[in-house]
Amino acid sequence: MRPASSEKSLAPVAPDESRTLSLEQESAESEVQYVKGARLHLIVVALAIAVYLTNIEVPIVTTSLVTITNDIGGFERSSWVVSVYLLGYVGFVIIFTKLSDIFGRKLFLLFSLVIFLIFSAACGAAQTMTQLIVFRAFQGIGAGAGFGMSTAIMTEIVPPTQYATLTAIISSVYCLSHVTGPLIGGAINNSTTWRWAFLLNVPGIVPALLLIYFCIPKGFPHQRLGKDEGLAGTAAGVWKKLNRENLKRVDFTGGFLLIAATLSLVAALEEAGGRFAWRSAYVIVLLCVSSVAWAAFVAWERWVTLQGGIKEPVFPWRFFTSRKWMGVLLTATFMGGPFIGAVFQLPQKFQVIYGTSPLGASTRLLPFIGMGAIGAVITSLVAKKGVPPVYLILFSACLQIVGFVLLGTNTDASKIHASQYGFQVMAGFGAGANSALTILMAPLSVEPRDRAVAMGAVSQFRIMGGALGLSIVHTARNSFLRSKLSAFLSGGEVKQLMDSATSLAQLDPRIRTEVTGIMLEGYNIQMKIFAGLAGIQVLGAFLMWQRKQIRA
Repeated sequence: MRPASSEKSLAPVAPDESRTLSLEQESAESEVQYVKGARLHLIVVALAIAVYLTNIEVPIVTTSLVTITNDIGGFERSSWVVSVYLLGYVGFVIIFTKLSDIFGRKLFLLFSLVIFLIFSAACGAAQTMTQLIVFRAFQGIGAGAGFGMSTAIMTEIVPPTQYATLTAIISSVYCLSHVTGPLIGGAINNSTTWRWAFLLNVPGIVPALLLIYFCIPKGFPHQRLGKDEGLAGTAAGVWKKLNRENLKRVDFTGGFLLIAATLSLVAALEEAGGRFAWRSAYVIVLLCVSSVAWAAFVAWERWVTLQGGIKEPVFPWRFFTSRKWMGVLLTATFMGGPFIGAVFQLPQKFQVIYGTSPLGASTRLLPFIGMGAIGAVITSLVAKKGVPPVYLILFSACLQIVGFVLLGTNTDASKIHASQYGFQVMAGFGAGANSALTILMAPLSVEPRDRAVAMGAVSQFRIMGGALGLSIVHTARNSFLRSKLSAFLSGGEVKQLMDSATSLAQLDPRIRTEVTGIMLEGYNIQMKIFAGLAGIQVLGAFLMWQRKQIRA
């Protein structure tokens, strides 16, 4: 039987035709020729490299932040080095994966990784904090798009029965990047310049680009049908796709509204309580812009979906009306905050409070990150054995709550107690598990035609949750420290302490102990906030709950 053509699979869908089209898509999917043998293994290697390098940039840079700010200044803006990178993910993952539906997976994966390569080199050459932040934004765009495209392709190179195995592999690589990132970052800071935290991506990403170019088949994932969907990577193929009809299918308005909504929200939360007061015009205007943009985005996507025209919505309305899918998205969003936030804040706490070196801070983070990798692999394999993923998501969320609450009970600023590592194990296992389980659940919760966008959405909202979580805890800590430290320090001393953590050692010994205790309490507040975010994952699990549970 001849499978449905690409024109038919991408045609506008009226509400009463959705079931018919779904059956046609399943018929077409059944005849997809999956990649096998050595070519499959090489593609998985390429995707693993892309996932590893695009995600190692978070922990490797967080470990290097103190060294970076000591060199070029701007400690008070240091969180922007991480947050702006995450903003690149936030704004463009869904957009890139949707565009790849129209213009081809291979083209957009190559394009995104080239952006990542170029701006990694630019970050390594930055001379000021402003330059670094700007270059990191573009590096984040390439990284987020590359990560989203990698996970989208993951669902197309193997049949659904192998999703759990591939999810375990990719999730373990994701967690491995967070395990080795702090170690590499610490080693770089102890032995050479911090610039290698960015420059190492240049030679690292080249093998992935070559494997992707030569191993992903022409026309992927419809190579058996002889289509041009995946593009061959040639100039002729690119120009063939950039025609008026394909451009009409692009939801430019939806993409713009999504970018405006997410960036304005995170920018407001990042500055609130820091450079600007919560009641300042800057924060209020950005929050209002974000609220209006989100409302407009939802309304626009509903209109585009129900119109049934040629334009393909960035985020179809059927996503909003699916309870189980919204549960997946909610869990992914509020898993990002605790996982990414802990990777950022724990090493900083070890360096600021306990005076450890960057490498020492990295090794002390291993219980959290190492158990995250183990949790990702174990829960994926358990789900493959037939245990419904929603049960595992609920258990992992509860484990995070307990772990982060206990991490927020630390009152001894003189030494790190062994119990703190045990609490890291609990929180890390739960966070890593839900990182993998949301990736596994995404393609199983939507129709085949929506899998690429669903994978991109999970990646984007998880990183958005990370950016929002970082913004919230950073704001909470700064507000707490400013209010408490003003009783011991002058305005100038508080500003100096907020600008550079090294100034803590320069304080009068008579007040240094008390100031250190206050700073530790600030980090405890952050851990409790992470526990609250983990609690929202429980709500997400209940939204996914069904009489007949989804199984991998």
